[in-house]
Amino acid sequence: MKNIIFIAPPAAGKGTQSSIIEKKYNLPHISTGDILRDEAKKDSELGRYISEVLDNGELVKNEITYELLTNRLSQSDCKNGYVLDGFPRNIEQAYKYDEILKDLNQELGYVLKLDIPQEVLEKRITGRRICEDCGTVYNINSINEKPQTESICDKCGGRLYQRNDDNITSFKNRYDLYIEKTKPLLDYYTEKGILYVINGDASVEEVAERIDKVLKEGM
Repeated sequence: MKNIIFIAPPAAGKGTQSSIIEKKYNLPHISTGDILRDEAKKDSELGRYISEVLDNGELVKNEITYELLTNRLSQSDCKNGYVLDGFPRNIEQAYKYDEILKDLNQELGYVLKLDIPQEVLEKRITGRRICEDCGTVYNINSINEKPQTESICDKCGGRLYQRNDDNITSFKNRYDLYIEKTKPLLDYYTEKGILYVINGDASVEEVAERIDKVLKEGM
């Protein structure tokens, strides 16, 4: 299996779709957001810096992201491919990612773009709730994705929380950055012939089927 990159605006569901591919194809799901949030929990100068940046809806310095990502991709479970979401976010990161792949003797693989209207994304991000124990994601703005009991996980009974950056102000900052930075990135991967645009404004199952079709056709 080839490496897979997801490019999508905040709350587009790339984490959910990455997890589905992870289970189906037995590939590690690597989220730069998760890597950064894990680091932000540490009581260190770097952890505190990352925490502040994420809370403000801004982006962490490239050099830090490169180092943390390279360390993760160097691990043995990535040798046969992986699913990467949240990186690269701009053309400069794409060039750096090419360098990282060359050093690791890895191929670029697929680039999947999830396409969803902004108003849909706003409802998703302001309503998103996550279980602090098992990580299950809910959305209080969606009838089909609400927990049965408010603030309680249906699966394990854990407490649901809202990420600090899941608010409308933070979303707009992140969305505007996404639009500004990703156009050259999308053009870059289009020229390479490896960009696939997926309509993400559908159920999780429908989007997963569309992605699976692309991956099977490319095998």
